[in-house]
Amino acid sequence: MLKAIFLAVPAALFATVLATASAGAAEPAYLDDRTDAASLVKSLYNAINRHEYARAWDYFGDEKPASDFAAFAQGYDTTAEVKVMTGSPASEGAAGSTFVYVPVAILSIDTDGGEKVYAGCYTARFVNPQIQEPPFNPLHIEKGSLQAVETAFEDSVPAQCPDAPPPEASDALLQQAKAAFAATQGDCEPDRAPEGEEAPVSYAIPFRYKADGDEQPMREARLFRFFCSMGAYNITHVYYLHNELDGLRELQFATPDIDVRYVDDNPDGQVDSVNIIGFLTADRLVNSAFDGATQSISAHSLWRGIGDASSSGLWIFRNGDFSLVKYEVDASYDGEINPETVLDYDTAP
Repeated sequence: MLKAIFLAVPAALFATVLATASAGAAEPAYLDDRTDAASLVKSLYNAINRHEYARAWDYFGDEKPASDFAAFAQGYDTTAEVKVMTGSPASEGAAGSTFVYVPVAILSIDTDGGEKVYAGCYTARFVNPQIQEPPFNPLHIEKGSLQAVETAFEDSVPAQCPDAPPPEASDALLQQAKAAFAATQGDCEPDRAPEGEEAPVSYAIPFRYKADGDEQPMREARLFRFFCSMGAYNITHVYYLHNELDGLRELQFATPDIDVRYVDDNPDGQVDSVNIIGFLTADRLVNSAFDGATQSISAHSLWRGIGDASSSGLWIFRNGDFSLVKYEVDASYDGEINPETVLDYDTAP
């Protein structure tokens, strides 16, 4: 049975279930991503399920989950698979750091098929990068506490962590965003959200306006992503942004209006040309994600299931808003992934 279970958490963690490869199944693909909360959680358990315990050990801060690394690794000797489900986090700032409190449930599956459920809370810490000196200290687990429970895995996530601030103190903007989403996106289908998409995701974005001097303290914008709808191979999201000047507003993303021409007007044949004939705005993005490291939102729309035809965009956050900087189109239904860049303000000359 799992002897040592710890979870790294982000400043904006949403309820998600991470299903990893079980014994005898193909090894999960390598994932090492600290850019946001969900990615960090996935990376930790990806490392555990791949038996890369040194990487898993490194996701913790000074307070490690075992007396030494050997004891930590040995704690997973009989573990075949670990699944994690997280509840709604709460966060608060203190002395240049952000602390995030995340309710967690863990399902541990042994190599002999036995299962055990654990529940509790973890505290993660992110120190403002602008006040750090080398070596850089990224988002990490500060402390955690889990206990074995008898309830079903899907029912075991605590409603709130004991040390967390009251929901009204940490989630006021989130509640405003939820109300705006419900009022303006009536044709979305939140009740059809797949696992991991049920709750909106919130991100804190530190920034300065162009007019701000270096002495100006960093401002903070809050970005909220909501699941809207799901098709056979595409998921759509709606975004809301809050900053001190504009308040909360729904984001509209600039997108190129693309004209695709095919040889002999045959869509299944060779592409003759792909041209931008104007620009539109979109209030929904397809298969999108926010990257905290680059402060950018990417989207990738599949035109059919095998993914050989698609369109992709990249919007970077700067001066308090998101700007379209790159767009690619793969218009050939040829079984190959070969996108053509039609707009690029992102790549250095």
